[in-house]
Amino acid sequence: MSEQSTDPKAVVLALVLREIHGTQQVLLGRKLTGFGAGNVVAPGGKVEPGESARQAAARELAEETSLSTPAELLMHRATVLFRFPARPASDMDCEVFTAHEFSGTPRPSSELDARWYDVEDLPLDQMWQDADHWLPKIVHGEQFTATVVMAEDNLGVQRVEFNDWQQP
Repeated sequence: MSEQSTDPKAVVLALVLREIHGTQQVLLGRKLTGFGAGNVVAPGGKVEPGESARQAAARELAEETSLSTPAELLMHRATVLFRFPARPASDMDCEVFTAHEFSGTPRPSSELDARWYDVEDLPLDQMWQDADHWLPKIVHGEQFTATVVMAEDNLGVQRVEFNDWQQP
């Protein structure tokens, strides 16, 4: 089994964080259509031709939640390489960004019904099985590259490897 994908899709996630009454929250949403419908996910999607990952994250956030943030304010927090040995066409290289500054109010879109979740009570049991490995690390400020190798059923996790980024 090779973990080197020949043609992974470039995708992004945008995690908006806020503090309300001393409690940190993250914006996630129930996926309404497409791949992963029914799961709670972070806003995100594919990088379009001609746009940077940061620009794609800002665009996807606006399209899926109605929140806006300038792309330059998004902080790159992680690179997560998803590998599907049983279905290599599903491989993804995901750049994950966080935002602490935004404008607007979350509104449901055709793809996502977004709402705020307490960082200390993430809905991991309603998310893809890999999320519990990397999402808590990101919302707690860690920076890393992770390789997530999915199980043969394309749902479970076979293995996760982390390489922390060196802090300046």
